[in-house]
Amino acid sequence: MQRSFEFSNRAMDIAPPPLLSDLRQSAILLDIDGTILDIAPSPRQVWVPADLRGTLTRLVDRTGGAVALVSGRTINDIDLIFSPLQFAAVGVHGAEMRLSGDADVQERIAPLSKGLKRRLATVAELGPGILVEDKGYSLALHYRLAPEKGPAILEAIAKICASVPEERVEILPGKLIVDIKPAAINKGDAVRELMQHPPFAGRRPIFIGDDTTDLPVFGIIPRFGGQAYSVGGIAAEVDGHFDTPERVRDWLARVAAESPDTVE
Repeated sequence: MQRSFEFSNRAMDIAPPPLLSDLRQSAILLDIDGTILDIAPSPRQVWVPADLRGTLTRLVDRTGGAVALVSGRTINDIDLIFSPLQFAAVGVHGAEMRLSGDADVQERIAPLSKGLKRRLATVAELGPGILVEDKGYSLALHYRLAPEKGPAILEAIAKICASVPEERVEILPGKLIVDIKPAAINKGDAVRELMQHPPFAGRRPIFIGDDTTDLPVFGIIPRFGGQAYSVGGIAAEVDGHFDTPERVRDWLARVAAESPDTVE
């Protein structure tokens, strides 16, 4: 099944969130690419500003550890990008979870079959600029270097997946990327589970995301009394909006520095 990013009819100047009144009662959940990091030509070319590492470290301290990265990337990849830091995390759209930076990674589903991955990898034959990323549990095809090939890539992927109905998969078009993952997982279900465990349990989550794969999280955040914010486009279920990842980083830095209450 394919989903598109759903925009609301609200004006594009919908406000970003105010500072948090009490970090001891909050959990901060962040998508990575396009949300706190700028989109790069390829997944390996993303860059983490040094001040963002400092901001995230302060937020972990001030929330008592209730900061999690929620990504389509593997947790191992997340750790490499943010090294030497490690955070609580949801990886590969919910296939992996880690409840704290020093906890073990939990596997929540079996990976795609090798046979399906090989067939999907042949889509790269459509031309140069298509990058194949094997995430173990899923496979991603990036076409940031060949944006004009998007429709042909989606058509080829859909045809391959339809030919193997025994493999229940979901096709997730994103920003110049298509992710093919097991249908039984999504970020929303993983965040719901994360919110049952300390230090997240009983807190009001603040989630920030930017793409199709974040829609399931936008939908469940109100159940925990939290708020969701989009980056770039405005999804129907969000409470506010940031124009760019730089704006998100600026807001997080202000929260870390200025929010009134500190965890004791």
